[in-house]
Amino acid sequence: MAFYRTDCIEKPVSKLFEKLGHLVGSYPVWFFVIPLIMSAALGGGLYFLEDLENNDVENQFTPINGPSKQARHFIKETFPSNDSLFSKQRLNAEGNYSVIVFSILEGNILTGDLFKEISALDKQVQSLSVKAHQTQISFKDICARENGDCVSNPILDIIGNKSSNLSFPIKTWKGKDVFLGSTVGGVEERGGVIQEARAIRLFYFLQDNNGTSEWLQQFQNVLSKKTLSKGLKVSYFTSVSRQEEIEKHTTDGIPLFSITYSLAISFSVVSCMRLDNVRNKMWVSFVGVLSAGLAVLSSFGLLLLFRVPFVITVANSPFLILGIGVDDMFIMLSNWQQTKVKDPVEKRMAETFKEAAMSITITTLTDVLGFYIGLMSEFRSVQAFCLYTSTSIVFCYIYNIFFFGSVLALNGRREQSNRHWLTCCKLPTHTPEGKSLAYRLCCVGGDYDQETSAEKQQPLAHFFKFCYGPFLTKPWTKVCVILLYLGYLAGSIYGCFNLQQGINMRDLAADDSYVVNYYDDDQKFFSRYGPNIMVVVTEELPYWNKSSRSELNQCMEKLYNLTFVNRNLSVSWLDFYLQFAQTQGLNLDNKTIFMDNLVSFFQLYPEFKLDVNIAEGKINASRFFVQTLDISNASMEIMMFNELRNTAHSCSVAKLLVFHPLFIYLDQYLVIVTSTIQNVGFTTAVMLVVSLFLIPNPICSLWVTFSIGSVITGVTGFMALWGVNLDSISMIILVVCIGFTVDFSAHISYAFVSSKKSTANERVVDALFSLGYPVLQGAASTIIGVLVLAASKNHIFRTFFKIMFLVMIFGLAHSIVFIPVFLTLLSCSSNETKKKTTTTVHGVIPKVILIENKSMTYDNHEFTKDNCHFSRQIVKTQSTKIYFIPNNEMPSGWCHDPDCP
Repeated sequence: MAFYRTDCIEKPVSKLFEKLGHLVGSYPVWFFVIPLIMSAALGGGLYFLEDLENNDVENQFTPINGPSKQARHFIKETFPSNDSLFSKQRLNAEGNYSVIVFSILEGNILTGDLFKEISALDKQVQSLSVKAHQTQISFKDICARENGDCVSNPILDIIGNKSSNLSFPIKTWKGKDVFLGSTVGGVEERGGVIQEARAIRLFYFLQDNNGTSEWLQQFQNVLSKKTLSKGLKVSYFTSVSRQEEIEKHTTDGIPLFSITYSLAISFSVVSCMRLDNVRNKMWVSFVGVLSAGLAVLSSFGLLLLFRVPFVITVANSPFLILGIGVDDMFIMLSNWQQTKVKDPVEKRMAETFKEAAMSITITTLTDVLGFYIGLMSEFRSVQAFCLYTSTSIVFCYIYNIFFFGSVLALNGRREQSNRHWLTCCKLPTHTPEGKSLAYRLCCVGGDYDQETSAEKQQPLAHFFKFCYGPFLTKPWTKVCVILLYLGYLAGSIYGCFNLQQGINMRDLAADDSYVVNYYDDDQKFFSRYGPNIMVVVTEELPYWNKSSRSELNQCMEKLYNLTFVNRNLSVSWLDFYLQFAQTQGLNLDNKTIFMDNLVSFFQLYPEFKLDVNIAEGKINASRFFVQTLDISNASMEIMMFNELRNTAHSCSVAKLLVFHPLFIYLDQYLVIVTSTIQNVGFTTAVMLVVSLFLIPNPICSLWVTFSIGSVITGVTGFMALWGVNLDSISMIILVVCIGFTVDFSAHISYAFVSSKKSTANERVVDALFSLGYPVLQGAASTIIGVLVLAASKNHIFRTFFKIMFLVMIFGLAHSIVFIPVFLTLLSCSSNETKKKTTTTVHGVIPKVILIENKSMTYDNHEFTKDNCHFSRQIVKTQSTKIYFIPNNEMPSGWCHDPDCP
């Protein structure tokens, strides 16, 4: 097949890096000092970290322009609240409140000493007071009020007077219907009467006044220290609990990063250790890890100086940057070790930069573009993560080129002088006679490969060349790899179809938080009845018109008949008004009668006045309420949310919207999938364009793009099988996944197309020999880096670990297993077809053949200086010995005539 080169950009950029490498090698001290000074200066921005923490749950983890936020704004403007007439179901936001849930393992919580203890604790809560702004604030000073009194918990009064024959879920008390579904849980009933209950929930609603936050803090302090009887369990929650828990754990990643940093240094040092006292790279690898740390310090400090908010999701970024930095370090070290040790340092740096800098430029460019695309996300937490991470990657790249490059050059000067890696004393290259084994181990060094004039390769690099590479290119191995890939793909697709959406609010708190206990109890005892949903008629409607009322009733009937709606518990001011008119003998089909009698109706039912917006003798908007039930998990929430919204939109008589404060968080379900697909698709397209420009072969660029889609499919599918939902946090890491996929596949693909070997199998083996070990080192270092997150108490950090672990495993599998095999099946050479001088040997089989041209063909075998080995190394084919002898090394008396004896 024909091959096409697209190296019009790659070639000049490589030459530019070659000159840059020579510059860094010539003046390494300057390139070492300047990044240190810059890091110290920019790092001062971390002083503002605490002030710029912004973990507002609604602001950061919900869509910026979600439809429910717009609906809330409309409701807030259309139905203003009344401070003297509090109504829980009419709240347009969560408000300020405290909640206590009491539960028992068995028995009835509504009777006996347990209930007395609950009543006593209720009195203690209501007696709490706190000093705020030089004023003593009590519960009665800040409580939400109804008709001048604090909103109470009627369940306490009802049970205190009569604990038997308690109807459920509606109990008529003092002439009013009281809904008990949200306050009595774990109910066993018979004939609509409670036989036994396992839990009680008490609400304490507060006004947004001075001292409210202090009182809520005092409430938490008292509950956290309260000791109850052994049969009674208590969990509690406040309107600020979720926010406080996130802020409390924002900096949890700092000690984890310290551990990660230590592990990364240890791994890098060990993997770069050499037994040779001159070629040892321990200090170089240490500085490579330090370079990544300086990049995080500089980038975070710079953005904090520019007052960019710091979100808890950003705390994952240093772990990612560390992995990228260490990966690039291994690539540069690998290319440095392939240069000739006797060449000047400047020339070695030029050759290193020509290959390595080009390779890490491809991966850095794709990573940065991928993260900047993430700035278009609907979630501010994703935007913050992408901004911090992309900036860190830029600094990581700069520091790897200049700071780490300068250390590599300084180390090269030490090696050029044949000095000890630790003491810098000059060492002999061979052991003097009479010296001990200890002397040879500690005081001798500087050995190198006499054949290639480069450093001796690590044993694992030889493993890739002589064992793994040839094994992978065998036909039967390729068949097994293809079958393995098909199995991987099948499991991935299966997982994708079982992927759950949405973030669980309990997961925003640490595992040992009191918030988790509350959510667990709420799920266990109070999932039978879901939120009470507002259904808002957003435009003027002639309610007195019988035909319009009939059409509106049909719309409401559709809502009542939904799977998750209980029509018997729904509330409609219009139905109550029609009943009122019937008792009064009124004909509400007349506009004047309809409007004039609303005043007397509202006097009888004052809470319904909050549901009707009347201006200039017209009803501009009104609202009804439907009660949901059996919302026990996120999937049911999604189903309920979609059914209600779609049914409301289908109403033709008027424009309806459905709303509950919970919907602010459920809006993520509307955009999370489309946003993820959009980000991944757009980023993948950008990666393809970058690869086409910088990898000198279009087919290999397509293989890089293919590996992106393949790894993303695998990570998405297997993260679902691992219990990870698709939410704003996992969406961030899927974008990360693209970058790392490019890192792995681009390194191998670039090495493949840069190889000078003649066949696809040989080029694959050569690519694995050159970069297989560095890629393995990079993946292992990243896995070690995120491994500590598996032990975190925070769901966000554990999610990051799970997905990054999958990214590393699948990315590594693609780079050293799948992609090499696929490259051999659809070969993509970057080498131009060259006219070779070929010698074909005929006649009698000679014992020795000496060649000095580029290649020769003998007995259907092609021999070159690569497969015959340079300079007097013997390769046997049948009984023939073949030497490759360059002209300048031709020994006197030797000939290259095939008939030479």
